[in-house]
Amino acid sequence: MSVTKQPAAYLLLEDGTFFKGKSIGAIGTSSGELCFNTGMTGYQEIFSDLSYTGQLMTMANVHIGNYGTVDKENESSNTTIAGLICKSFSTNYSRPLSNKSLQNYLVENAVVGIEGIDTRFLVSHIRKNGSMNAVISSEISSLDELKKILANTPSMEGLELASKVTSKHFVDYAVQNSTGKVALIDFGTKQNIVRCLTERGANVRVFPANTSINQLKEYNANGYLISNGPGDPAAMSNAISLIKEIIELNKPVFGICLGHQLIALALGLQTFKMKNGHRGINHPVKNLLTGKSEITSQNHGFAVAANDLANFPHIQITHQNLNDNSIEGLRVKEKNIFCVQHHPEAAPGPNDSKYLFDEFLAMI
Repeated sequence: MSVTKQPAAYLLLEDGTFFKGKSIGAIGTSSGELCFNTGMTGYQEIFSDLSYTGQLMTMANVHIGNYGTVDKENESSNTTIAGLICKSFSTNYSRPLSNKSLQNYLVENAVVGIEGIDTRFLVSHIRKNGSMNAVISSEISSLDELKKILANTPSMEGLELASKVTSKHFVDYAVQNSTGKVALIDFGTKQNIVRCLTERGANVRVFPANTSINQLKEYNANGYLISNGPGDPAAMSNAISLIKEIIELNKPVFGICLGHQLIALALGLQTFKMKNGHRGINHPVKNLLTGKSEITSQNHGFAVAANDLANFPHIQITHQNLNDNSIEGLRVKEKNIFCVQHHPEAAPGPNDSKYLFDEFLAMI
């Protein structure tokens, strides 16, 4: 079906900013926190990253859909973005590996979208005014009705979402000649985290977010990886309690993105909601231990606060964002506990930070 023949679609922001465009994806209405991603490629990996649950994704790159989709490149079995906003959407695609158009992909995953939006203006607007809720509809044109939907859309701050996307049961990924066992706590994990571990010889068991410490002890892992995921980490009291118990096991612990924030909270630090977050694949980060800089993939709207770190002399900042100096990595001195805010498992890249998996597995 040609997108040009689909009905009009509407986008209303919380501050009253209004757009009219063309419908893409599924016909319907959806609301959530408005955010943007600056990546020039990797849209399928973005849409299937569970960390974006509940968010309306604005793609800063102009052309979206022109290389189709490939099933094996999904980062999860579900696509949970609340909606898609782009400038120019293509139902035609050119890539030998592709087996599906992005339009069909969005329809199959019930993702509502809108194209024909001045995304340069929209990204600039979000950067200036901060993240806010918005609503997309291809079935409602009444501003009053759209405002009612927005009024009932919860704020991302204080919202717990990991329980909605975590696996229901544990899943094993075994390799031959394993060098150790890793327990991966799934708060919305990306499939490439599993690949990065198994490629390095680790057996991996993915545990649901509601796993008990006794279940983890029974598995007797050599190390623990705390995954990425959506929502406000400060609202995840059960997860924070579990990580405190994991830390007491005195085994290697590695956290990624949300996992980084949860480890920080378990150690007594605080987190905060950022003005508009970091989302893209070209964020410069400095490794303070080596002095080298890395280009990283990022996707987060919350961060670890630095103001009370002086009260925690046993915690060291290991990585720093070179755009805004925010904390990108921590480690606990004298213990094998470390975490990073960015994504070392990034797919389709960059790969500058993949060495962190080698460091983690060297610990176990």
